[in-house]
Amino acid sequence: MSAHSNPAGDPAVVGPHDPEHDPRASYALEPEYVAALTDRLVATGGTTAEVRSPLNDAPLAHIPQSTPGDVAEAFGRARRAQVAWARTPIEERQRALLRLHDLVLDRQDEIIDLIQWETGKARKHAFDEPLHVALTARYYGRTAKRHLATSRRPGVVPGLTRVDVNRVPKGVVGIISPWNYPFDLALIDGIAAVVAGNAVVAKPDAQTMLSALLGAELLEQAGIPRELWQVVAGPGAEIGGAIVAHADYVCFTGSTATGRVIARGCADRLIGCSLELGGKNPLLVLRDADVEKAAEGAVRASFSNSGQLCVSMERIFVADQVYDRFVARFVARTQAMTLGSTLEWGNDMGPLISQAQLDTVTAHVEDAVAKGARVLTGGNARPDLGPYFFEPTILEGVSPDMACFGKETFGPVVSLYRFHDEADAVDRANGGEYGLNASVYSEDRARARIVARYLKCGTVNVNEAFAATFASLDAPMGGMRESGMGRRQGAEGVLRYTETQSVATQRLIRFGPQFGMSDEAYAKLMNANLRLMKKLGRA
Repeated sequence: MSAHSNPAGDPAVVGPHDPEHDPRASYALEPEYVAALTDRLVATGGTTAEVRSPLNDAPLAHIPQSTPGDVAEAFGRARRAQVAWARTPIEERQRALLRLHDLVLDRQDEIIDLIQWETGKARKHAFDEPLHVALTARYYGRTAKRHLATSRRPGVVPGLTRVDVNRVPKGVVGIISPWNYPFDLALIDGIAAVVAGNAVVAKPDAQTMLSALLGAELLEQAGIPRELWQVVAGPGAEIGGAIVAHADYVCFTGSTATGRVIARGCADRLIGCSLELGGKNPLLVLRDADVEKAAEGAVRASFSNSGQLCVSMERIFVADQVYDRFVARFVARTQAMTLGSTLEWGNDMGPLISQAQLDTVTAHVEDAVAKGARVLTGGNARPDLGPYFFEPTILEGVSPDMACFGKETFGPVVSLYRFHDEADAVDRANGGEYGLNASVYSEDRARARIVARYLKCGTVNVNEAFAATFASLDAPMGGMRESGMGRRQGAEGVLRYTETQSVATQRLIRFGPQFGMSDEAYAKLMNANLRLMKKLGRA
């Protein structure tokens, strides 16, 4: 692969040096490129952490590490910048997001390369990240003024009481983002915070700092002041608490266990938070489903980004009437997938992110097999393809005593369950404590939407795996139960970063006795007014 240039003239990402050679042996990033990105970090501690690429387990970069003091400094810088930014006309903030939209599209090859180096994901799945960032930037670039505009509400005395409701920015938002979508999730929540008039202090996952830092560079080029978007680096156990301690609001995407810790910290400080957490997402194939469409969707639902997707499916419930046909097509499509550790287009799946993730996936499959589950395809690690590869795996006969029955695997493993009755299928799909995403396949779309209403999940896709809700930016996205709280996208996604402020302007009369009226007479007048307002249909 040749080097990718970019219109801004910044250092290019350099790909494999010899296309004829095993590409996994020759991935490298120019030191100057890494240095330009890491220069954005607030990190004075003098220590670095090595990051290795899951494509070949070779060193990728050494990331300077931030201290709790650096976090405090980052919040101080951001807070000073936010004062001026909050006074910036919203039209100007929106124009910056629309410029970001174009920059992301112009430099998407560079972005995709970097995502692949850091995560190992297949190129078509890495492409989803700049695509979703561009969609988000354009959406809020077009709609933020409508969401954030001051609104008028009815006053207590018609014509004499005017009420305006303002949307006031929170201040500085702490954003803690995960490794599985390192460019997308590092930016989309912060984009909404910034357009609402806030500043951001971002702590991307330690394994994928470079993609997030490239996003910060693009934000500055789009017109977002550099001081407004601060980035710190380090393990969550060491600096995550400092972010919660200084933020005016926290947005976190990650595990349910860590989400609980963050929620407790926010509660102690009486600040808000939004949390997108774990999932054990179900897909339902109803008796009238198009089997071919359902099998195709199930492959994407289960194995996109090697199953390391918050909204991916780990449980598939299939009606008796179509079970055998569906399983045959699903297995065949899974076995036809191409796996590889390259930066090129054409692979259906890349490796897992790390040895720890591979160990979890392997343990779940081995536990299930040892307790009687059947492997219909896959089931093995593939070190011949790369250090962290695991085959896309379909299990049958999974029971509640197996780890993969209720625990999130977060890998390319899915379990099949036959059902006789749709109500029973819904009950089983709602089993456990998670409720992030679900999917329903049926040729009767109206009926499928009725089934969807009974699923305890924040998003449900009909005849699609996950992309329909994920890419519909006007629709809110988030989890129920232990899959989180709060929503990204849509009006909810930007309003979470604001406080509502009611301003009531009163004229002519005051709320108390006037013109020598006694307290008793005033009370009778107010009672008469209440009855009149009810007769007039007033709220």
